Amino acid sequence: MSTPVGSSGEPEIVFIVEESPDGGSTARALGKSIFTENDGVADLREKIRDAVRCHFDPGQAPRVIRLHFVREEVITV
Repeated sequence: MSTPVGSSGEPEIVFIVEESPDGGSTARALGKSIFTENDGVADLREKIRDAVRCHFDPGQAPRVIRLHFVREEVITV
């Protein structure tokens, strides 16, 4: 069984999701000029889907969107 791919030949697109200092988070795609901001996790998923749909022609978007959450944590010694 073959994996559906987008126009770039990639079966998925990866987003780096980082917490925003003002609350919410930002998401940016690796290797593509796709960026979005959001207020919460439910909002995050829908905004990323919308951004991917807008970036690619109909039927050309990768079928899988992978989210990589990056959380910075500072501890003291």
